[in-house]
Amino acid sequence: MDKRIRKNWLLKWGSRLEPKPVPVLEFSLPTMNPEDILFSTANSPTQALGSAAFRPTSSTPGKLVVHTFFSIQLKSTFRIRRRGRPQLHFHFGRPLHAHIMAASFVTLFQWRLNSMLLQENEILLGVKDQIESLISKLDAVGSFTGDADRILGRESCHQSWASELRGMLCEVEDFVDDFIIKVYGQTEKDREESIAEFGNELQNINSRVSEILNRRPRLEASLMLEEIQRFLRSKFVFDEDKETALASCMLNYINLPYDLKLSLLFCCAFLGRYGQTKGALVRVLVAAGLIQDKPGELMEDKAQENIEKLINQGMLEEDEYDWDCFEVPSPYYELSLSVMNAEEFFISTANSDSIIPPTARHVSIHDAENTIPNMNSLLHSLFVSAKKGPSEASYDCLETVLYNAKLLRVLHLKKLELKSLPDEVGKLVNLRYLGVRHSKITELPGSISNLRNLQTLDISWSGYEFELSNGVLNLAQLRHLRMFRPRNDGEVRVPPGISRLRNLQTLEGIYAGGGIAKELGNMTQLRSLEVRCLSDDHADELYASVTKLTGLRNLSLTIERNRIAYDSSSSLPYENSLFPCLESFSPPPLLETLKLKGCLTEMPLWLGSMENLTKLYMCWSHLSENPTTILQFLPNLKYLSMFHAYKGKRMEREFFRAGGFPKLEYLKIDSHNLVEWTEMEEGALPCLKELRFWNCIRLMGLPEGLQHVATLQKLVLFNVHGDLTRRLNPDGGPQNYKIKHIPLVQSYVRSCGWMVWKT
Repeated sequence: MDKRIRKNWLLKWGSRLEPKPVPVLEFSLPTMNPEDILFSTANSPTQALGSAAFRPTSSTPGKLVVHTFFSIQLKSTFRIRRRGRPQLHFHFGRPLHAHIMAASFVTLFQWRLNSMLLQENEILLGVKDQIESLISKLDAVGSFTGDADRILGRESCHQSWASELRGMLCEVEDFVDDFIIKVYGQTEKDREESIAEFGNELQNINSRVSEILNRRPRLEASLMLEEIQRFLRSKFVFDEDKETALASCMLNYINLPYDLKLSLLFCCAFLGRYGQTKGALVRVLVAAGLIQDKPGELMEDKAQENIEKLINQGMLEEDEYDWDCFEVPSPYYELSLSVMNAEEFFISTANSDSIIPPTARHVSIHDAENTIPNMNSLLHSLFVSAKKGPSEASYDCLETVLYNAKLLRVLHLKKLELKSLPDEVGKLVNLRYLGVRHSKITELPGSISNLRNLQTLDISWSGYEFELSNGVLNLAQLRHLRMFRPRNDGEVRVPPGISRLRNLQTLEGIYAGGGIAKELGNMTQLRSLEVRCLSDDHADELYASVTKLTGLRNLSLTIERNRIAYDSSSSLPYENSLFPCLESFSPPPLLETLKLKGCLTEMPLWLGSMENLTKLYMCWSHLSENPTTILQFLPNLKYLSMFHAYKGKRMEREFFRAGGFPKLEYLKIDSHNLVEWTEMEEGALPCLKELRFWNCIRLMGLPEGLQHVATLQKLVLFNVHGDLTRRLNPDGGPQNYKIKHIPLVQSYVRSCGWMVWKT
């Protein structure tokens, strides 16, 4: 006899559109077909299992009862193939209750309190014991919510309790932020009164936390997900070549540590559907307060660890077109988007006309058009990017938003084409991150000097005439300063005294003349430095200063363009702009990334001894000797981009020896001169994953021996000679044997467009 079942499986069958509900029916397991799956109109377990209005009818026996009452319907579709039968298409969803977010906020708020004790120790000395007591109580709360996080079936009392807890934490966080903002600038007497009031309120907060702890509901573990997975495994085969099962994504997300959950949500809010560099993600996570501040440790290092963990979990992946950038894969993006919007705490939308709920603390608007919607005064993070520059009305909208958002910590504006920033930005004393990219701004408001907590200032792709004012020297907490203007060589002049910024780790886009090169030698805390418009008059000073920066990890040097010899119609703008003698330069020992943009007379010998170098960009070098003769012996080089680095027409066997480039994963060659790459020894490039030929318009053949690079996953041929693509074509191309083992080959020829070959 067939065993009848009635389970609350959270399955939904159909397209991305919501299926129409139908009455509750029953299903017999051994005879299940797609037509056997029907859906319940029940919207709660009580209705599904007890109410007469939803009992199964006898007119349609042998059907599966599928109840779909849950709080979030995820939109990612994945395919499940029943053994021996055609594919079925399912939507899979499950309740993602406030427990998931509550546990994260408990941990995050503990970090905020610990960080506050470190940074404001003198001010908070009188209330230190109360703060430590609160941290201790939050430990107990966090332990409970952590257990709740791992339990998938919960009653409404658990949901209500977790929502109340999160709401209280948000109120307390706002109260703490208000206090910190208030005490700055107060007289000693007023400050004492404020601290006393703060202490009284902390007592009330401790009492409220104790009361919430006493009311925590009893948890009952549920094996719902395990039951679902057992059923799916017994009846279906997951087609993982198509898409990762969303059930697995959910389980991975639920099992993430609290800080990684919030890190993933922030990555989604910041990235949207676009890629960003790892460094940009690091800066946003630190500014948002998601990284615990510990004495003797850099928060940026911990943020980088978190990002690496998300990459290893498959929750961040390399951008298809930019090896340096990362994006959130579609299943995790949809999952995170559902969590954000359902909680109404994080809001991510593509519509600038959207109504933002009053509970939203973090808002991301992608592809904004004309306006920025009104926001509440509790806003902590705002990300706005535009397809094209909105009207002048957006300035007024931004002014209104900033006037109300006194608690704002992160403000990222991209492609808004603003000509100036409102003065209100200088009143955001809680601001940690200010990014204004692709704008027409020529100067920052004078009030910028009030941003005493600012950690990141990113004004890349600003107006042509942008200059940095002296006010930036008052930003004592500044850790990252990134600049670029689309004029001349992109350099921005910084005011004398820049070395006063003792917390600065990143300094990019600067002109080092006028005494700045010498100042840089005092900034030993720098980890990333980009100098533009380098010239003979300050090169020696700069080289001497950079040698002193023993902690430097990233260095980019761009030579001043020779405007007399430069032909504006040429695609080789630095062909006659020579680097001042690099032989006198001694690179810092920990350097990992090096970018050299300018003409070299010969390869610097010290390049061959950089054991920690992992990324090398050589642009417009125009070397007569092939640089790979030296570079192939670098033990840790993973990424090599040669943009007009070599003037030769041939690359031969000796340039790619067996065992050469032992860790190289990415190789990009851009050359108008290269005609032939004849051969490479078997055993060369043993770890290569991606090979790109860019604008190699004369290249007629790929090297013999490429077929032995078994690790190669992707080959890109962009704007290459049409004869080369014909020779490599899988339909009878005589050189196709060299690339037929590569899973993905992309070719672009101007006359034909993109062609994609998959093996």
